[in-house]
Amino acid sequence: MLAIVVGAAVVLAAGGLLGYWMASRTPERDPAAVADAPPDANITWTCSMHPQVQMPEPGQCPICYMDLIPMEDDGAGLGPRQLRMTEGAIALADIQVTPVRRQFVTKPVRMVGKVDYDETRLANITARVPGRLDRLFVDYTGVTVREGDHLVKIYSPELIVAQQELLLAHRAAERDGGATGPGLRARSVQLAEEKLRLLGVLEHQIEAIKERGTPSDHLTIYAPIGGVVVERHATEGMYVETGTNIYTIADLSQVWVFMDAYESDVPWLRFGQEVEFTTESFPGEVFHGRVAFIDPVLKEKTRTVRVRVNVPNPERKLKPGMFVRALARSRLAKGGKVFDASLAGKWISPMHPEIVKDGPGQCDICGMDLVPAEELGFIAPEKPEEAPLVIPATAPLVTGQRAVVYVRLPVEHELVFEGREVVLGPRAGGYYLVRHGLEEGELVVTRGNFKIDSALQIQAKPSMMSIEADVPLVVPDDFRQQLAPLYDHYLELQVALADDRADDAQEHWQALQATMDELPESAVDRRLDETWSAVRKELAALLAAGADLEAIGPMRTQFEPLAEAMLDMAQTFGHPREQPLYEAHCPMAFGNRGASWLQAGETIANPYFGHAMLRCGDVVRPFPPGAPSGGPSRSPDGTRPAPPLHDHE
Repeated sequence: MLAIVVGAAVVLAAGGLLGYWMASRTPERDPAAVADAPPDANITWTCSMHPQVQMPEPGQCPICYMDLIPMEDDGAGLGPRQLRMTEGAIALADIQVTPVRRQFVTKPVRMVGKVDYDETRLANITARVPGRLDRLFVDYTGVTVREGDHLVKIYSPELIVAQQELLLAHRAAERDGGATGPGLRARSVQLAEEKLRLLGVLEHQIEAIKERGTPSDHLTIYAPIGGVVVERHATEGMYVETGTNIYTIADLSQVWVFMDAYESDVPWLRFGQEVEFTTESFPGEVFHGRVAFIDPVLKEKTRTVRVRVNVPNPERKLKPGMFVRALARSRLAKGGKVFDASLAGKWISPMHPEIVKDGPGQCDICGMDLVPAEELGFIAPEKPEEAPLVIPATAPLVTGQRAVVYVRLPVEHELVFEGREVVLGPRAGGYYLVRHGLEEGELVVTRGNFKIDSALQIQAKPSMMSIEADVPLVVPDDFRQQLAPLYDHYLELQVALADDRADDAQEHWQALQATMDELPESAVDRRLDETWSAVRKELAALLAAGADLEAIGPMRTQFEPLAEAMLDMAQTFGHPREQPLYEAHCPMAFGNRGASWLQAGETIANPYFGHAMLRCGDVVRPFPPGAPSGGPSRSPDGTRPAPPLHDHE
């Protein structure tokens, strides 16, 4: 019983809110009074359950048979994606707006990875002479050794012979006293000493041999670097050959961290960029490093790219094999470019990104010339206008590749919201970069946009769920002006074919093909860019197919699909010429199959017959200057609608 009472209270409360919403939007209208209105009253009747049903007089819904109700004329004077609301309705719907602004934003790039050895700090201890390992001072892995610590004592007959050669040369030099010429005996001693050095004997060991006067039957091998013995490849008493690996030592004062970055995050990573990360072993402690390598090959199975970070590890806290969670903060400027103010005017080593200097020079580690940070992909914006145009992430309603934003229009004494399709850049934290569709200072809805969208759906107006084909394509004037050379050369080609001038037609065809390089390759708006890319690709293929034609007959045959493409262009993008262009159609072309073309002027100039039937055809429709006239350029089956037949000259 209690549940029933609570449920009834909820329904009553919802009904009260809905009633307040509707009352705040429009004045109350009495259905009885509306029913008694004169027949010529401008009243449309609709179904409260099926708003797409709209009738000129009262009755029942043909779908659910509910009584129709009068539809309020809230959209008087409004566009298809606009909604008028009152102050009370805005307060009830809790609608909030935020201005579009320019500001630098941060794109967080999260990665996971693992600590590994620094490959440049690994050392293999190998046997330089064949012999027997009589003593291993380090007999297990994991031992920490310092540079100069003894590791192995090896017995080698070859080493004994080399020591005897040194002693013989040394004694001969002492006995000779320089009688055989200055430096000759000394040179023999130097050669014997050099041979021992190549066999791995250190300088102090050579001096000890000369002082002792007798060869040593064993040689001690010392650690060339300090670190941890990570591998032991030999055992005591083992015979080894020259080059046999005995130990592998790793210097852990610096480590590498390999991380996996998602494919979508790769554009925001740069060589030399600072990365911070944490490990489970040291919670709360943040480690820092710089990107030293970005793998040029993508892993197809995981769709990730491997990124390597060089990290100082003086306290040896980071151990190979540890898992890490990393974060790179990419600061984005206009156009989504990455910048780092701390690297402005700096020079970086292309091999060791930890080496950063104020001016040109050489790397302290490898000696390579330093390069400016700008060559590594960073920019350093100096002006506020370099900041990107951004909106809060809660503003757009994103459905697939489309994004709709509701903008509060600056209408005097009215509160009007308009849905607008925009082109978004990457998301950077709590913001989206805006590429096209909004201007700085406009007010976008950041809270309550779903409610506005639902209200448009109820009124059967375009919303975020509308099909893109229902929304007109917006073509900026500056983009249309860039198409002027294309129209000019096409019209010259059409006139040359109508005048039977094959040489001129071939010249204009080649000029038209050369014009393709001057046309824009892309557009800012996503829908416009996709449409233009398809048209541009088709035009390029058609022009290439007829570039080598010389006879006027084959040229006219190839001209037909080109003319069809130009008609589609005029229909889709409009044209920048000052006078109208016209679509003409000849039903007798190509064996009465018929063909159309675009021309300047209403006088027929048939490019398919030339002087033989120059005036054969009719003007189908004009294309006024500027924006496209609207309407489909082709029928659903892909053919252009045929015009009515008339008498032809």
